[in-house]
Amino acid sequence: MIRQDIRNIAIIAHVDHGKTTLVDQMLRQAGVFRQNQQVRERVMDSGDIERERGITILAKNTAVHWGDTKINIVDTPGHADFSGEVERVLKMVDGVLLLTDSFEGPMPQTRFVLSKALDLNLPVLMVINKVDRADARSAEVVDELLDLLIDLDAGEETLDRPILYVSARQGTATTDLNHPGTDLTPLFEAILKHIPGPECFPEGAFQMLVSTVDYNEYVGRIGIGRVTRGSAHTQEQLVRVNALDASLHDVFKVTELSVFDGLKRLSAERVGAGDIIARSGLEDLNIGDTVCELNTPEALPFVAIGEPTVSMTFSVNDSPFAGREGSYVTSRHLRARLYKETHTDVSLKVVDGETPDQFIVKGRGELHLSVLIETMRRQGYEFQVSRPEVILQKVDGQVMEPIELLRADVPAAAAGAVIEKLGRRRGILKSMAGQDRVRLEFSVPSRGLFGYRNEFLTDTRGEGIMSAVFDGFEPFRGEIPRRNVGALVCFETGESTQYGLYGAQERGALFLGSQTPVYAGMICGQSSRPGDIVVNICRKKHVTNTRNAAAAEDSMRLMSARAMTLEECMEFIDEDELLEVTPQSLRMRKRELSHDARAKSASRGKKA
Repeated sequence: MIRQDIRNIAIIAHVDHGKTTLVDQMLRQAGVFRQNQQVRERVMDSGDIERERGITILAKNTAVHWGDTKINIVDTPGHADFSGEVERVLKMVDGVLLLTDSFEGPMPQTRFVLSKALDLNLPVLMVINKVDRADARSAEVVDELLDLLIDLDAGEETLDRPILYVSARQGTATTDLNHPGTDLTPLFEAILKHIPGPECFPEGAFQMLVSTVDYNEYVGRIGIGRVTRGSAHTQEQLVRVNALDASLHDVFKVTELSVFDGLKRLSAERVGAGDIIARSGLEDLNIGDTVCELNTPEALPFVAIGEPTVSMTFSVNDSPFAGREGSYVTSRHLRARLYKETHTDVSLKVVDGETPDQFIVKGRGELHLSVLIETMRRQGYEFQVSRPEVILQKVDGQVMEPIELLRADVPAAAAGAVIEKLGRRRGILKSMAGQDRVRLEFSVPSRGLFGYRNEFLTDTRGEGIMSAVFDGFEPFRGEIPRRNVGALVCFETGESTQYGLYGAQERGALFLGSQTPVYAGMICGQSSRPGDIVVNICRKKHVTNTRNAAAAEDSMRLMSARAMTLEECMEFIDEDELLEVTPQSLRMRKRELSHDARAKSASRGKKA
């Protein structure tokens, strides 16, 4: 049967196209908040990192009531690095809202998430957002979106559905741009009309696929998913069927059942087919597992998640400052935390490294791994990481590398510089359109984008928009130089002084200021020429009884130090360097801290 009292939808789009803002307005206009209730913006972005960066990282569940119908909503990430979140949550919905910016139009991630929805035969309702922008070009975006649907072999029923024009910030929707909307009623009505209710089997044995895993320190791991068959109640005995090994069964008792309502989870004594629920009772529940009745342990198929494309080596911090700032510093702590992350992030892979203190972590991109690093350091972990490396494959004896489909929207004056820089990074220009602002589309190796974002912003004077999404594996395109300048390396352990920094700043750009603890082999700046330069930033001016009037007038003025973010540090470090990560500091260093050992190694390399 098809339940008409429920709709299960996911909102999918490219990053920064307004998904979370639209969910805010849907919650508000559906009566979830009181009329005078103070609610912060992007209420679904509950994590600190999500709010600081303005992006959605984890898929979130909520629900609203419109008339007699309950609408379960899944807010999904828009960044390509977190596309694994989108792929798995699509298994528990019956339709999607595809959001597209009225100016930017379909972007690489738009194509990716739309293709995943069409592969699962999910109904797609097209929504053009930000129609109140001064530079909106809604009519052209509609044509681009229809071209994309045709290119992806979408069915006629998808093309026949109405297109909604929405201003998520103002909370309005309409099906006709000539008649502006006053609220989101047209959107809610379109969802009820064009997104079907869940198809379910209420009389069969209970069956539910776990699509998301949450954690609560009181009840342990909480599995979230849609009930596809039967019903269940609290204190009932159920069995978990492992996603990879159907013969592995774990019997457990349901300690708590809950359903989503607004921003809350409400306890429920009984749930039925078609409901999106959260249930607890089994500690080692994983994404992709199926929860069934004892007598019918049948596993449901789980969507295949794309393979990782980037890897980094996490290792125990062995610098002279190790253990000063972190609470969890041993390999046991690091290993347990990394493997725990794989239980909730299906796109992440962790394997043991060459030594007991090393672990190779594979993810979908630099941002994917940097968010993990930032989360761990905020939780008190201290460790060090290597530079990101792409994961190569060998197919029929040929080396294959991951390729990104990159789209850049830049001022016309900057188009030449962007084409030149990406050409050096083995990028291939596929299309170019526009006059005042030019839209460029490239096929670029993933490794070619390491460290490029800052160059891109400099070349476009901050006016460029760039996004990329994984496009498959292609034959290796040749070597790409990672860094054409060297590093300023500290000579000795101590505290940086103004006198020492003043002498070093002529050699390049500094990354730290005075009175900063440093150690020998630590990177304190970027050299202005190829090759590393060892500098002594801890030296002090000798005190004498001789006064020099000329020297007194020459005040030592330091240039502003360049504060490096986590992503910038990951992009900067070279093959022979590491990034030391602690709850309070980010320090770049050489793998070999001894200057003599590095010099001997370099001389042996030249002789060879």
